[in-house]
Amino acid sequence: MSFSFYNTLGRKLQSFQPIIPNKVGFYGCGPTVYNYAHIGNLRAYVVHDVLVKSLRRAGFEVTHVMNITDVGHLSGDSDDGDDKMVKSAEERGKSVLEVADFYTRAFFNDTARMNIERPTVVCKATEHVADMIVLIKRIEANGCTYSAGGNLYFDTTKVPGYGELALLRLDELKAGARTGLDENKQNPGDFVLWFTKSKFENQALVWDSPWGRGYPGWHIECSAMSIKYLGEQFDIHAGGIDHIPIHHTNEIAQSEAATGRRPWVRYWIHNEFLVLDKGKMSKSTGEFLTLQRLLDEGYQALDYRYFLLGGHYRSQLQFSREGLDSARNARKSLTEKVNALAEKAGGAAVLLPGKAGFGSAGAYIEAFNKALEEDLSTPRALAELWGLLRDNTVNPAEALAAVFDMDRVLSFSLQEGLKNDSPQNDEDAALVKEIEGLIAERGAAKKAKDFGRADAIRQGLKERGIILEDKPAGTVWRRA
Repeated sequence: MSFSFYNTLGRKLQSFQPIIPNKVGFYGCGPTVYNYAHIGNLRAYVVHDVLVKSLRRAGFEVTHVMNITDVGHLSGDSDDGDDKMVKSAEERGKSVLEVADFYTRAFFNDTARMNIERPTVVCKATEHVADMIVLIKRIEANGCTYSAGGNLYFDTTKVPGYGELALLRLDELKAGARTGLDENKQNPGDFVLWFTKSKFENQALVWDSPWGRGYPGWHIECSAMSIKYLGEQFDIHAGGIDHIPIHHTNEIAQSEAATGRRPWVRYWIHNEFLVLDKGKMSKSTGEFLTLQRLLDEGYQALDYRYFLLGGHYRSQLQFSREGLDSARNARKSLTEKVNALAEKAGGAAVLLPGKAGFGSAGAYIEAFNKALEEDLSTPRALAELWGLLRDNTVNPAEALAAVFDMDRVLSFSLQEGLKNDSPQNDEDAALVKEIEGLIAERGAAKKAKDFGRADAIRQGLKERGIILEDKPAGTVWRRA
């Protein structure tokens, strides 16, 4: 597969060529864990999930890194306002770390229910402050900082091309713009790399540093952690469009100032907002819905995933109960059609024979691949899935294999949702029984912390052409 992505850096569709052939370094901005993720936040993580699964399905080895911001993110992205974590802790009568732990677990519970695969690396800001200090020292050594009012600032005039991602021009920024109440800034776009007690008298989390006892600015967190795990240049950085003008712009400036590498990141992928009738969903205004709220109303998490995939990630998506009802009905119909197809396919219902076995369904697989290749067009990908299910000329076993292959990206748990009454021949039944027994043994080994045995079972099946995949609902298998 040959992918093209709309690169925000340059504002055009570009052919994807990773720095290292067949390997992809990907950093996706994670949550600030001061409250529950709202359903608008979850759109970004579904986009990241589709991106990673599409690349892996195409044969790329993807290292997916995501941060957890548990310190330093102010209510205003440009260094103004209260600390989100501190404010939430005070309101709840908990420590900052207690709040962060609670909402981190809640976040991953939500993503698991939506079949969003956990990133390769999940890194907490509070556990990487030493890395941030090292990176700030590199920036300082290259002459791109100044101290004022007790804080250390990044001087945006010292780096070429500042604002290129957001199409900003420093000479056109109005005096005082983006500075808020901070009179220490020398230039409108400057931002804090390290805060000391001059910002807040009773900051909950502080560390010793060469610039005084304090805490890091929000922007430096992502630069330090992405560089630590992906290197000084990597392939893809993603997040919501709200990150473009300040957060991602500042990440680029400080990272390139520290490393001298340009471009720091080759492809920038940004998803649009999910909007309500009243506008953008926002925790600060109180206008937001959580996934649990939708579940309490009788929807399933995968209904919402289906709803999101029905819109292209670069288009605003209007949320409504009517739209979610349609997604729920469509997903129910999808499951019913797949079950009906499994009955027609007989024993092939539990087998995925691989690309060579798609046969008469091959044209649909090719069209599905094309949709994903062209900037992750999930609406077109869904259309190809439905076209396949409605085509009675396709061999049922080959169609079912293709459906399961498509679901490796769409992730509607179609294979797990099959009824268990499809007939099998004796050979298939024996194979299924053996594999299910090994899966159960592997699960018991993992519980007993015998990871050597668990890995040996997985590897043994892999050598026989059987791939195990651990999902929220349990372990499933397919043929390679």
